[in-house]
Amino acid sequence: MAWSSTAGARALSDAVRSAAGQSRFREALAFYTALHRSSSSTNPTDTFAATSALKSCARLPSPRSGAALHAHLRKLGFAPSDVYVHTALVDLYGRTSGPVDAWKLFDEMPGRSVIPWNALLSACVKSGWIHAARELFEDMPVRDIISWNTMVSGYAKAGDMTAAVALFQRIPEKNSETWNGMISGYVEYGDMESARKLFDEMPEKSNVSWTVMIGGYARQGDVDAARLLFDKMGSRERFAWNAMIACYAQNGRPREALRLFNRMLKVHVSGGAQPDEKTFSCLLSACSQLGHLRFGRWLESYIANVGVELDDQLRTAFVDLYAKCGSIDRAFELFNRLGMRDVVSYSAMIVGCGINGKSTEAIYLYKQMLDDKISPNEVTFMGLLTAYSHAGLVEEGCKCFASMANDHGVTPLVDHYAIMVDLFGRAGQLKEAYNLIRSMPTRPHAGVWGALLLACRLHGNVELGEVAAEAYSELEPDSNAHSVVLANIYAAAGKWDNARRLWKVMEERGMSKIEGCSWAEPG
Repeated sequence: MAWSSTAGARALSDAVRSAAGQSRFREALAFYTALHRSSSSTNPTDTFAATSALKSCARLPSPRSGAALHAHLRKLGFAPSDVYVHTALVDLYGRTSGPVDAWKLFDEMPGRSVIPWNALLSACVKSGWIHAARELFEDMPVRDIISWNTMVSGYAKAGDMTAAVALFQRIPEKNSETWNGMISGYVEYGDMESARKLFDEMPEKSNVSWTVMIGGYARQGDVDAARLLFDKMGSRERFAWNAMIACYAQNGRPREALRLFNRMLKVHVSGGAQPDEKTFSCLLSACSQLGHLRFGRWLESYIANVGVELDDQLRTAFVDLYAKCGSIDRAFELFNRLGMRDVVSYSAMIVGCGINGKSTEAIYLYKQMLDDKISPNEVTFMGLLTAYSHAGLVEEGCKCFASMANDHGVTPLVDHYAIMVDLFGRAGQLKEAYNLIRSMPTRPHAGVWGALLLACRLHGNVELGEVAAEAYSELEPDSNAHSVVLANIYAAAGKWDNARRLWKVMEERGMSKIEGCSWAEPG
C-alpha cells in the first residue's frame, strides 16, 4: 500500500478510524480501500488506519476479507513487533476463525500487553475451550476487569455456575458487566431465583441488568413478574421496552404488547426510546396472534415513514401476518422479495396458504423448499397437513404425516394429530380418525376430540359423536361447546328427546351459546 502525506490521505485515514469507531464497518473498509488506492508512497506508517480496518473485518461475517487484509499488511512490512496491528490480528482471527490461528499469532508477539491476552482468552471462551481459557487466564501476568468478566461469563455460558461463582467471588473490583454475566448465566439455565437474588444485591443496576431479568421471566412465562420489574425501572432504554413487548407477544398476551407499544410511542414523542426492528418484529407477532390486519398495514406504513428499511427478518414477519390474515397476494409479494428464504419464511407461507384454502400453492411451496435444501419443521407440517385436509387429499396427507418422522426427523405433536383427525373427518373416514386418536403416543387435547366431534356432526355419526363429546367434556369441563354440537347431532338424527335433554341442561347452567370453542369448523 502507498501511504501519502497529503491532506487527502490524512482525511481518508481519519475517516477509516471514525467509521470503525462508530461501528460503520463496511464504510470503514471502503475508506481504507480508497486510502490504499490514492496513496503515492510505499512507507506503511499509518498503523491506526490498519488496526481500524482489521477491527472492521473482525466484526463482519466475511473471514476472507480479514485474511486478505492480513496478507496485504504483510506485503507492506507490518511485523509482529507492531503491537497495535498484531493485537488487532489476534482479535480478528479469534473472532473469525477460532483460537488456533489466533494462538499462533499470539505466540509470535515479542511483547504482550493485557489486550492480546484478552483477545485470545475471548476466542477460547467463544469456541468452548473453557479449560484452555482457564489455563491461559491463570498464566496471565496481569489481569484487568475484562479478563475476569470474560472468564466468568465463559463459565456461566458453559453451565458451570459453581466455577463462575467461585471466580466471581475472587474478583477484586466488579463492574456492571461482571454482575450481568452472572445473572445471564442463571437466566440461561432457568434459575431465576438465584438470578433475582444476585440482581437484588447489585450495587448499581444497568439497563442491561433489568432487560436480562425481564427476558428471563418472559422465558419462564412469568409475565407479571417481568412487568413488575419493568414498572420499577427509572429510565428505560429501547432494549427494555423491546424485552417487555416481546414478553407479552411470546406469552399469548398480544393486546398488552400493542398497548405497551402505544405507550412507547408517547414516550418517544417526548424524547424517549425510539422503536426499532426488534420492536416491530415483536409487534408483528402480536398482530399475527390477533389476526389484526389493519394494525399490520398501519405498522408497515409507519416503518416506511420513519425510514427503517425492511430486512429479511422483518419482511418474514410481515409475510407471516399477511398470510395468516388471508392477504395472500401481499404475502407472496413480500416473500418473493426476500434475499434469503429460510424455514421460517417458507413455513409462514405454507401455513397461510393451508389455512386460506390455497392447497395447491402450499404443496408447491413445500416442494420448492425441499429443492432449496431447507429442512421442514413442526410449523411447516402444520401448514402442509392443513392444506391436504382442506383439499381432501387423504392419501397424500397420510404419506406426509408418515414422512415427518421417517424422512425429516420431526416428531408429530398433538396438533399434528388434530389436523390428521380433521383430514379423516372431512373425508368421512371417522373410524380411521378415531383409531388414530386411540393410537396417539401422548394424551390428546380437547382440539383433537373437537375435530372428531365436528366430523361426526358433518356426517351424522351419533355413536362416535357421543364418545367424542364425553372425552371433550372431561378435558374442558367448563365449556359447553361439545354439548351444543352433540345436541345438533341428536337433532339432525331425529333424536329429539336427547337433544331436548342437552338443551335443558345447558339452559339450567346458563350456557345457551358457544362461549369458547377452540377447534375449527370444517369448511
